[in-house]
Amino acid sequence: MRKIWSLALVLMFAFACFSCRRKTDKDKVSETRTSGNTTILVDETYARILDDQIEVFKSDYPDATVNVVVGNENEILPKFREGKTKMLILSRMLKPAEESFYKRKNSPIYTDRFAIDGLALIVNKSVSDSTITVEEAYKVMRGTSTTGKKLVFDNAYSSTIRYFIDSAGIKSLPEKGVYTLKTTDDVIKYVAEHKDYIGVIGVSWLLKNVKGASPYLSTIKTLAVKNLPDKKGGDAYYQPTQDNLINGKYPFLRNVYVINAEGTNGLGTGFANWLLSQRGQLIVLKSGLGPHKITDRELNFRTNDKK
Repeated sequence: MRKIWSLALVLMFAFACFSCRRKTDKDKVSETRTSGNTTILVDETYARILDDQIEVFKSDYPDATVNVVVGNENEILPKFREGKTKMLILSRMLKPAEESFYKRKNSPIYTDRFAIDGLALIVNKSVSDSTITVEEAYKVMRGTSTTGKKLVFDNAYSSTIRYFIDSAGIKSLPEKGVYTLKTTDDVIKYVAEHKDYIGVIGVSWLLKNVKGASPYLSTIKTLAVKNLPDKKGGDAYYQPTQDNLINGKYPFLRNVYVINAEGTNGLGTGFANWLLSQRGQLIVLKSGLGPHKITDRELNFRTNDKK
C-alpha cells in the first residue's frame, strides 16, 4: 500500500512540474513585429503623444510590450550612442559622431519622420503683444535685443533650447535675456506668474493639456510668429495651428523622427513601421500635430438598385 501511495505522489509531482513548465512555455511570447518586448528612448517633449500611439498599438497587438524611457536629449542620447537601447524618438536626425557605435559594427540605422511639431512662444494673457518676429527671437538669443524681451526654456539640455541655439547660429547663451528652468510645467507656471517673459514650449505639450499645468493654461496665450522675409511664412504672422504646421507657414517647425537601430525584424521594427502606417498617422493627425503624410480617405458609394 505504501509503494502504491509513494508512486502516486511521484506521479502527481511529475504532472505538476510538467503542467507548470507547459504553462511557462505557453505564456512566453515570441519576438515578432507584433509581439514581444522592446524599449524606446523618448524625448520628453513627445512622451504624451507617444503614449497615445502605444495605447492603440497595444490594443491592436495585445502580445506587444513597448517600454518607454523618457528624458531630455542629454539624458537619452548617450544610452543610444552606447548601444544600450537601440530605438529613439528625437526631434532631429543623428549627427555622424552619434552613429559611430553602429558603424563600427556595420549595423544599419533607419531614420523616418513620422510627425511635424512646432515650438510655441507663450506669454501671459495680460500682455498686450500678440506677435513676434523670428528675427526678434534670434536677437534675444544672440544677446543683441534692445526690446527688453526675455526667453525662458524648460532646461539647459533640452531639444527645445538646442533648436533655438542652432537656428540663431550661436555657440553659447548670452549672459542676459535667456533663462532655463527644469520642466515644461515650470515654464508654463513661470510665464503665468511673470508678465515680462516669453516661454518656449513644444506645441505637442500644449495640445495634450498637461495635467500638472492646467490651472495656469487659462492665463497664457500663444504669440503669432512672422518668419524672415526670404522664408516661407515671412509674409504674415502665423499661429502654431495644425494647418500651419502642415503647410509649413509657422516658422518654428521641427520634425519628429523614429530612429531604429535594432537590426532585427522584431517588435521595434514593427512599431516603427506602424507609426508610419495609415493608422499611426491618423493618431498623429488626431493629436493636433502634422502627420508625415496625409492618407486620402477612400469612399465607397453603394447604389440602390431597388425601385
